[in-house]
Amino acid sequence: MTYKRVLLKLSGEVFGGGKVGVDPDVVAGIAREIASVQRAGFEVAVVTGGGNFFRGAELQQRGMDRARADYMGMLGIVMNCLALQDFLEKEGIETRVQTAITMGQVAEPYIPRRAIRHLEKGRVVIFGAGAGMPYFSTDTVAAQRALETKCEVVLMGKNGVDGVYTADPRQDPTAIKYDEVTFQEVLQKGLKVADATAFAMCMENDLPMIVFGMEPEGNILKVVQGEKIGTLVGSPKTHSASGTEKEKQ
Repeated sequence: MTYKRVLLKLSGEVFGGGKVGVDPDVVAGIAREIASVQRAGFEVAVVTGGGNFFRGAELQQRGMDRARADYMGMLGIVMNCLALQDFLEKEGIETRVQTAITMGQVAEPYIPRRAIRHLEKGRVVIFGAGAGMPYFSTDTVAAQRALETKCEVVLMGKNGVDGVYTADPRQDPTAIKYDEVTFQEVLQKGLKVADATAFAMCMENDLPMIVFGMEPEGNILKVVQGEKIGTLVGSPKTHSASGTEKEKQ
């Protein structure tokens, strides 16, 4: 299947190249990929994580108040958003950052109708600061923002994993990758796709997800153009439509 408006979810670890902080070369590469998708005529929204700076749950285990730790993580997410915005604009792509926490000097407040208007005008919209509330994962934020801005699919860009497997392929060499799997199968088999709340939101609203690896460069464009990369997670209707599209090709 091909999509017109997509939401790309990127983990914070992607921005740091597996290290603490932002790796400019890595972010420049991500920006080139997103720019190629936008130039191909697709509307792109982005939600980033902040795990390359802070993880609220991990800081809580070390004695910090969970709510305060989560707010620190939200600020880390905004830093990633600004870095991505900078490299996207170096590619000549008009970009807007909208944040769930008001910080008018660096970003717009999150306003869904304004975000939709930006997307319609060909701008890339980057959503920062998570949900603006503690205890919410950025997976959940990705699902919520996708639904509210009427995106057709959530693209889960992973670092080191290229889809959904029967088990963790890094621990079990016999793990088998799924090309397609339904929401019901994920629940029945206990597969790890996304945060439980995010998964429930997608299932209840019939919003498909594609879990894929960020390597090699160019995978994002291939996914939105309908190439079979990663794992498509959706309803039986989604998979039926995917099969019809494949027959047309």
